[in-house]
Amino acid sequence: MIGTLLVANRGEIALRIVRTAREMDIATVVVFSDPDAGEPFVAAADEAVRLPGAAPADTYLRGDLILAAARATGADAVHPGYGFLSENAGFARDCRAAGVTFVGPSPEAIEAMGSKTAAKERMAAAGVPVLPGVVIGARGQLDVDALGEAAAGIGYPLLVKAAFGGGGRGMRIVRSADELADAVAGARREADAAFGDGTVFLERYLEQPRHVEVQVFADSRGNVVHLFERECSIQRRYQKVIEEAPSPAVTPELRAELGNAAVAAAKAIDYVGAGTVEFVVDRSGRFFFLEMNTRLQVEHAVTEAITGLDLVRLQLQVADGQRLPDTVPGAGIGGHAVEARLYAEDVAAGFLPGTGTVHRFSVPSMPGLRVDAGVAEGSVVGVHYDPMLAKVIAHAPTRDAACRLLARALTEIRVHGVVTNRDLLVGILREAEFRRGSFDTGYLTRHDPAQLAARPGAGTAIRLHALAAALAGAAARRAAAPVQPAVPSGWRNVPGGDQIALFREGDRKIEVRYGFTRNGLAAAVDGEPVDVDAAEVTPERAVVTVAGVRRAVDVHRVGDTVWLDSALGSTELTELPRFAEPAAEQEAGSLLAPMPGTVVRVEVAEGERVGAGTVVVVLEAMKMEHAVRAPAGGVVTALAAAVGRTVQAGQVLAVVTEVAVQDAEEPEPPS
Repeated sequence: MIGTLLVANRGEIALRIVRTAREMDIATVVVFSDPDAGEPFVAAADEAVRLPGAAPADTYLRGDLILAAARATGADAVHPGYGFLSENAGFARDCRAAGVTFVGPSPEAIEAMGSKTAAKERMAAAGVPVLPGVVIGARGQLDVDALGEAAAGIGYPLLVKAAFGGGGRGMRIVRSADELADAVAGARREADAAFGDGTVFLERYLEQPRHVEVQVFADSRGNVVHLFERECSIQRRYQKVIEEAPSPAVTPELRAELGNAAVAAAKAIDYVGAGTVEFVVDRSGRFFFLEMNTRLQVEHAVTEAITGLDLVRLQLQVADGQRLPDTVPGAGIGGHAVEARLYAEDVAAGFLPGTGTVHRFSVPSMPGLRVDAGVAEGSVVGVHYDPMLAKVIAHAPTRDAACRLLARALTEIRVHGVVTNRDLLVGILREAEFRRGSFDTGYLTRHDPAQLAARPGAGTAIRLHALAAALAGAAARRAAAPVQPAVPSGWRNVPGGDQIALFREGDRKIEVRYGFTRNGLAAAVDGEPVDVDAAEVTPERAVVTVAGVRRAVDVHRVGDTVWLDSALGSTELTELPRFAEPAAEQEAGSLLAPMPGTVVRVEVAEGERVGAGTVVVVLEAMKMEHAVRAPAGGVVTALAAAVGRTVQAGQVLAVVTEVAVQDAEEPEPPS
């Protein structure tokens, strides 16, 4: 039996594995980087070993350090979770050589599926339908002519995809020959940065298919089963946003075909453990092999919900040489489960990853709801790792009930300190096409994410929340006053005088003016009177009746930042001083870093003339590249960015000074 398990991962999956191991009376060890020292998964384990550094290449991708930690703690097994070393055949082989059980498939099976191109060849030989493609090497100059010929043989549109890895990194859609060379070069760079290998391949791209994956499980006795499918078509930039099981588009007949193909794929490589076979399914029901993930998936929780199985427990049992329990081949589909990935990202800014300190993280307790979170209050979300904060899973008898439960739970989650995609998730769950189940992978191209995330009545919410922030702030000052705390501050020196509070919400400034009269409270927001009938206010909560409607607003203040939550949604405000010093303005034409990151390319030189939309600087944050472009034509008059330099959000990268285009000189008229 496994005695001590080392979890070679972080965040919510590390917590998830530790939880099951504890239930099985297995001692647990985690490893952690310097930024993760105070994170919940470190405290949850029995023992923890520091990996000095911050970047994944220096910490969680260092197999030698992880095996050294196993030796130091006496761990006899390693669970890699997902990402990092979970699909690294070399690490699995090193574990074997060190006499440590790798909780996953054999190095040979990982190797067989680690190269997506070799995997497709194996699948074709096993009778699994595949799409045609061609491999582009990791290094060396691109032969543009040969590249064009290869692409023409496949046909447009086509997909450029990293041969090693996933998660949308190193992936591009190419619709014409003009885009091909740049797309391949960019995908190679991104794949090399994320997975250490820049090999990519070209593959025929199906327009608007569904992305359906099948969970497979196998033991070392030759038993291979599938545990039904998961629907993963709601994606942005090829990264899954919402997953569910079973798929609303899969019939019992198609389910059997998909399951048989997935089992055939696993048997073709003598697979052992938990794995996922991914397919694209077109509108006619034809399906094609995409890849096999030789590990546990982020979305495994929806399969657990509908089958009642603990997949991590099964992984540990199989790794221990045990036979799959009879409950596995006998599992059925019970109800419907939907999972939403809660990310620290700014949807309105194009899904830019967010950073910051989590000052509050609370989730509702509701029947059928499960939250796998990697953060807690005090957690720091930085630039080094994936920005997923938590997975929120709802399980109910029907799909409609599960969607409703999940939407309600998300509205009641409180996350303060980082921007999140919560409003987008709620918007999708309540949107008609999604609720019908008739969507495909093009869903977030047909539906503007910013509009989906827009809250109904947002203007009313901001006005109410600004008023609540002003009143709660006054209550806090009164409570802290050494004398006369019960007297409204406006009455101390100027009886009946109005109080003014100034806030900023995004780029908008908000003025709240309020005063206490014999008839109660009089208030105005941005000069517009607010019909306030009554207010019960503490520093943490304001219950305000406006125009006959009573609403409670929770107020959470950290420094000058105020977070407000009510039935109308959440608002983050920054309180401004009434008499602020004039802020130094940035030089006109300044291009600012949209997020913290590292400069990986500088595409222009100082003094160079550029056009609108020209890429000036490319940043890398959380293993993804982000291009900063010139908003208008002009001349690069300053260049502060340098390759390898780390920059903060809002830092000036370059200055592009607009220059009017001179008309061509007209020839002089003939004399």
